[in-house]
Amino acid sequence: MVPSRRVYLLLVLGIAIALILCLFINIKAAIAITLLFDAIVLGLMVVDGFQVRRSRVQISRELPSRLSIGRDNPVVLKVTSPNTNALIEICDYYPTGFGVSAPALRAIVPNNSTQELTYTVKPTQRGEFPWGNIQVRQLGIWGLAWDDWQIPQSLPVKVYPDLVGLRSLTIRLALQSSGSMRQSRKTGIGTEFAELRNYRTGDDLRFIDWKATARRVGAYSNAMPLVRVLEPEQEQTLLILLDRGRLMTAKVQSLLRFDWGMNATLSLALAGLHRGDRVGVGVFDRQMHTWIPPERGQHHLNQLIDRLTPIQPVLFESDYLGAVTNVLQRQTRRALVVVITDLVDVTASTELLSALSKLAPRYLPFCVTLRDPQVDRLAHTFTDDVTDAYARAVALDLLMQRQVAFAQLKQKGVLVLDAPANQIADQLVERYLQLKARNQL
Repeated sequence: MVPSRRVYLLLVLGIAIALILCLFINIKAAIAITLLFDAIVLGLMVVDGFQVRRSRVQISRELPSRLSIGRDNPVVLKVTSPNTNALIEICDYYPTGFGVSAPALRAIVPNNSTQELTYTVKPTQRGEFPWGNIQVRQLGIWGLAWDDWQIPQSLPVKVYPDLVGLRSLTIRLALQSSGSMRQSRKTGIGTEFAELRNYRTGDDLRFIDWKATARRVGAYSNAMPLVRVLEPEQEQTLLILLDRGRLMTAKVQSLLRFDWGMNATLSLALAGLHRGDRVGVGVFDRQMHTWIPPERGQHHLNQLIDRLTPIQPVLFESDYLGAVTNVLQRQTRRALVVVITDLVDVTASTELLSALSKLAPRYLPFCVTLRDPQVDRLAHTFTDDVTDAYARAVALDLLMQRQVAFAQLKQKGVLVLDAPANQIADQLVERYLQLKARNQL
């Protein structure tokens, strides 16, 4: 039981009454009257506190089955008031370290009704975390006391990679494959036959199927020529190597660079599986920590999520040559090998450069690096302050050193994508779809 603000105001009022009474009666009588007034107020407070216990609200919590890292995950509290209007304050003991939109909730729930209170949590780490009980305060009918109690709702929760982003990507890929999007598909893009359709203005004449057109003209005198529609080849192999070494332990916009890399890994794997390719994933540091062989099918994505979610980065220098050698031993056929990591300059990334050059030309190597958006912001912000100007010079030098390293990779036949960490997943998927459309694999 906690006194309300009204109780403190009444007690202060009692002191004021005592001062006024001192002007008309003696001090002892004024003190006695004040004490009697305070006792009545405190007694009413106790009665009010006991009354509210007989009409406590009932609260239940609803959580997503899987929380996504770096996303606002909705949490719904269902509050039911039995027989009186209830003014409540709720504090939900979410895991420490989670960002939250509203640390405390306040609401008035009408009698014999249920109300939903929603707030969001934003996890910044993957793993399993304890979610505590619900602390509730309910104001009494007279507004003199808060009844304070806990509702046991503790449970363990698991934080996964960005599943919300994966769902959005799934919808986008499905729309691209739907009938409305298929109409915009160009002929000649790909190597596998998809369908025949009527000739349209602007179509390449080389893709007209003259035999099919002749058969159609024989049946219909005014028939249009038919053109072949080709799709990108399926059942190719996509291998994703995710670095979990020292460079991936830095934080970028409240998330580890490794977490951004894992989100990009799963997004690329989803795109590859959706396009019918075989997708394999390897996570490495000084050795190959986890290897998931290439497979097809959407069921493989669940296996990737379950296997990759518990992995955390380590403060070890990564062995790029060892990781590439491991891939050469496991994968003998041509494949698109995507290495998701980060680099500093040519000198510090010599091993990475030499390792990727070993993959070409037998494989198609693709180096993906996660840039810190803050470095971009510093590099492109003009300032007259000396300290800020020095920071800008350092940022410009870092970007220049990266560009020199990327230039050397391109000379050796390595594809390169350098993007801000918070945009890497979308840009990587778009680049992969372009590679498929151009038959570069």
